[in-house]
Amino acid sequence: MNSRFRPDYQAPSRIEIDALLARSSLAELLAQAAALRDRGHGPLLSYSRKVFIPLTHLCRDVCHYCTFATTPSRIAKPFMTPDEVLEIARQGATAGCHEALFTLGDKPELRYEVARRALAELGHATTLEYLVAMARLVFEETGLLPHLNPGVMARDELAAGRAVSVSQGIMLESSAARLGAKGGPHHGSPDKVPQVRLDCIAAAGELAIPFTSGILIGIGETRAERIDSLFALRDLHERHGHLQEIIIQNFRAKPGTRMAGAPDATLEELLWTIAAARLIFGPAMNLQTPPNLNDGSLAQLIAAGINDWGGVSPVTPDFVNPEKPWPHLEDLARQTAAAGKLLVERLPLYPAHTRDLAAWQTPAMATAVRRAMDSDGLARRDAWSPGMGEPPTFDTLREGWQTAPPPPTRELTALIARAVRGERLDEAEIVRLFRARGAEFSAVCEAADALRAEQCGEVVSYAVNRNINYTNICLHACSFCAFSKGKTHDDLRGKPYVLDLDEIANRTREAWARGATEVCMQGGIHPDYTGETYLDICRAVKAAVPEIHIHAFSPLEVTQGARTLGLSLKDYLARLKDAGLATLPGTAAEILDDEVRAIICPDKVNTGEWLDVMETAHGLGLRSTATIMFGHLDRPEHWARHLLRIRDLQVRTGGFTEFVPLPFVHMEAPVYRRGDARRGPTFREAVLMHAVARLVFHPVITNIQTSWVKMGIEGAKACLRAGANDLGGTLMNESISRAAGAKHGQEMTAASMERLIRELGRVPCQRTTLYGDAPARLVAVVAE
Repeated sequence: MNSRFRPDYQAPSRIEIDALLARSSLAELLAQAAALRDRGHGPLLSYSRKVFIPLTHLCRDVCHYCTFATTPSRIAKPFMTPDEVLEIARQGATAGCHEALFTLGDKPELRYEVARRALAELGHATTLEYLVAMARLVFEETGLLPHLNPGVMARDELAAGRAVSVSQGIMLESSAARLGAKGGPHHGSPDKVPQVRLDCIAAAGELAIPFTSGILIGIGETRAERIDSLFALRDLHERHGHLQEIIIQNFRAKPGTRMAGAPDATLEELLWTIAAARLIFGPAMNLQTPPNLNDGSLAQLIAAGINDWGGVSPVTPDFVNPEKPWPHLEDLARQTAAAGKLLVERLPLYPAHTRDLAAWQTPAMATAVRRAMDSDGLARRDAWSPGMGEPPTFDTLREGWQTAPPPPTRELTALIARAVRGERLDEAEIVRLFRARGAEFSAVCEAADALRAEQCGEVVSYAVNRNINYTNICLHACSFCAFSKGKTHDDLRGKPYVLDLDEIANRTREAWARGATEVCMQGGIHPDYTGETYLDICRAVKAAVPEIHIHAFSPLEVTQGARTLGLSLKDYLARLKDAGLATLPGTAAEILDDEVRAIICPDKVNTGEWLDVMETAHGLGLRSTATIMFGHLDRPEHWARHLLRIRDLQVRTGGFTEFVPLPFVHMEAPVYRRGDARRGPTFREAVLMHAVARLVFHPVITNIQTSWVKMGIEGAKACLRAGANDLGGTLMNESISRAAGAKHGQEMTAASMERLIRELGRVPCQRTTLYGDAPARLVAVVAE
């Protein structure tokens, strides 16, 4: 549950920090801070697309620099009404925002009778009670993810807010109690007592609330007091791991305040403090500085070690700093790119805290976050999902911006070069490839496509085959599967069925007559099936069409068949081969990592068992495909482990004919319907799986297949431009993806496949299962 520091980083002590700050020039500090930031966040710089909801401008505190808080005589009414709150929230949702930021004055009812009366009329006793109601309203009506920033909260108030928000926050501002003395900026403000605020932050940690805090510089504190404040926050984070961002905000004097004549915090002081914060908190922490307060200096802020711009609204102004409008997002992307970083959107919950949503969120909030995020925990900006039937519209190459992205880093370029040389990359290096965005995404895809051209030429192959799913009754309860039917799946599409041997034989003869070279046979694990069932199926197919290739039975069926007959894997696979089995599909692999399998398919074969079946089959001369089913609750590190396990087995056996990425189709999947999975991979992730696979498997697996059923026509084309060289089969009766909600049809004719291939300027070639040329007679049948 703890996301304190990277395991490879030793947080410096106060003595070490003081010594470092004393001996280093500003330029040296900035360089060290930027290097640390890059270790933790690479080439990305994030922001949150938000809508700002100022629930009330009344406050019991009287901070001497604040223009947000006012008095009852200066406003039309004490609180926004529910209708007004919803109107702003709906504008934000329409503008593509993910975050609803609630900012308000601290407990105004404790100071103003008018606030107490207004709350009573609204049906609430306290401002925080009304805040909880409005956050719930916004979440339920618009789907925006609330972030609450109401000032000091007691433990029960924090807990109430946790139920209706994904994150909360309060600025420490400063741990220097002297700033509250007479003449100080916090005099007369009981909620600005440092220990009160630290106690609130600590209580949030105890309640596992992802939390925002930070410091305000230039209000009379010393540099040493800033370091005190940062260490006070770090101590709380070390205890609870809940601080997801630290804001370093610079004071700007505002007309009409008691500090209107005070000097602004200088840029040098801001840069020094940002660098110090990065050195104190290390590479993993998110450091933020508001861009609208520092127009013209954004590149310098980046050079100081920040990795986040905070919330930026395309709809509402910055009510706390109304004289400083938000930068236009496109301009922010341009300035960020000019400084060598790619601007990416995040959620109000940062990626590190999305890794264990059960620990940090209520079930309802966890579901909402999953459906809004990608595999890295960043905001999902494209509407595309596998099987939806819609072409991708999001500009993946530019990450949605008109601005050209910065060039790939030297680190990524070196990784690509090593993969092209055929070197085995490790897990962290493969994860880095999967996290490529913008120009780096293009670089990975282009390298994979060049490697494809070198290995496979301009030929795109496909097979004419028929899928025969002989039963959808299954004793397993894989949470991603909408195909199988059992007592827990009665509400899913389709009725339970079993094909008898005569029907399987008839479908085989039909397939042969239509030019198929292969029947691909899989099904549920029927409780009445034994190893003899699968042998009988093979015999029935071979009796019907002796020449046809049988591609059938995943390691799950093989394991079940061997167990029910009391045979070893080797002996049972030998009997299947004698009965006519020619190759095995690489399904049931899902994700070859038992951390994931324990959740999505706990009663299925585990990683070691899957690999054992395949190694045994390869040893008997039975080749197989390899697959990955990704984009549900898995992450890039799971994908990397999966690819490495496939690669390492291929080095030993050479038995895999191809690798087939299978993007998760979410619509009818039980795991999605109950809120525990994402909406499949994003388009970027789906295309990258093909490209990264080409690079990682070089030179041991040369065929990378794309699934037109799951990717769609335009998606398949994109994958064929990113390292894939095979379109798979025509299928004739594909039903598993359809059961999950895919809309791309049950068959693509050979003519349609060839047209798609030629549109890319490639050469179509009908193949056999083992990548030989299809028999001339069957090619002729297909052409008729």
